[in-house]
Amino acid sequence: MRPAIGIDFGTTNSVVARLRPDGSAETLRQATGDVLRSVLCFWAGGDGRLRHAAGADAIEAYLEDPLEARLIMSMKSYLAQRSFTETRILGRAFTLEALVALFLRELLAPFRAELEGARIVVGRPVRFVGDAADHALAEQRLRAAFAAAGLPRVEVALEPAAAGHRFASTLDRAATVLVADFGGGTSDFSVLRFQPGPPRSVEALGHAGVGIAGDAFDYRIIDRVVSPRLGKGDSYRVMGKELPVPVGWYASFARWHLLSMMRAPRTLRDIAEVARTADHPDRLRQLVTLIEDETGYALYRAVSGVKAALSEAEEAVLDFAHRDFAIAAPITRAAFEGWIAPDLARIGAAVDAALADAALEPGQVDRVFLTGGTSLVPAVRRIFEDRFGAERVVAGGAFVSVAEGLALLAAEPG
Repeated sequence: MRPAIGIDFGTTNSVVARLRPDGSAETLRQATGDVLRSVLCFWAGGDGRLRHAAGADAIEAYLEDPLEARLIMSMKSYLAQRSFTETRILGRAFTLEALVALFLRELLAPFRAELEGARIVVGRPVRFVGDAADHALAEQRLRAAFAAAGLPRVEVALEPAAAGHRFASTLDRAATVLVADFGGGTSDFSVLRFQPGPPRSVEALGHAGVGIAGDAFDYRIIDRVVSPRLGKGDSYRVMGKELPVPVGWYASFARWHLLSMMRAPRTLRDIAEVARTADHPDRLRQLVTLIEDETGYALYRAVSGVKAALSEAEEAVLDFAHRDFAIAAPITRAAFEGWIAPDLARIGAAVDAALADAALEPGQVDRVFLTGGTSLVPAVRRIFEDRFGAERVVAGGAFVSVAEGLALLAAEPG
């Protein structure tokens, strides 16, 4: 039988899975575990040539010398942005497709023998990240990146539908299932009708998605807790007139995929110029220091940690320090849920849109399957419990269900 492979290139983590001889799916393990962090690091070697690493090796290389390295995170979040054509890294130009292909080659390197002659299905969200997202362009770029990585004939499937196939393997009777797949950048929903068979059949009834997930929640924490300590909301003066410190800096600072771009000399000069007449110049100088010193990854870990802690406790402390800038801020779950309320409302609207697309009422859904790290946030789970009842909501396979479902799809006739 032709080998079947599923590849989940994610905003935060990426996973490769294959079909076992018994028809079940399994994750192919990287050297550091089931998943590979979707990050790249670049630095100049002793001979002056550009070096790179991916995943845990990229993070290790970056932490060894953050001032002389460039860490690229959340590449998937750029795919639907037509304005992003290329970036310069240590003097060399890279297109987005080239960056993604470079990461994919590292992701797939341990499994090249598995890929030979295989049918390969890769995932994509229902809706890519971005207010003006070009979804056709995003899929085109995704395919081009896989082709540049040596896989020109991949098939593409919706990520929540793939997760649904994995969940369906646990069902012993016909069921209508809403699958909610939460990634780092997107939240996607599919309504599927499963017949256990044999032969097993799956009918897609409806889909919806929104470019909001874990990264958006991280943004809210930084925006509310960190950015005000770096000058957001302050004023500065030009020719005697008081003006607000530009909020656009903080929108970029609080988003992982934009933060590394702020290291451009012009941006740093603009911030330093505003600091000269600002109410609190020290705050803006600290903002410059955090950008120049490439502290994004350390801040990312601190924010992700407090977010995870709030899924288990009613209060947690955001603890972050760099040079003379330090935060030890208690955050309550109630406050956090208030900050993310607009995001929760958009997620809820997307769930309702998926039901409308399927022409179903909540009571006609037999099971709800949640997957992805953001599904662990209590306020997110309540969206589904309020609509469908807690007894119908289950969760699992937070990081591997999409890849394993893609491998199951690759084994389907077609």
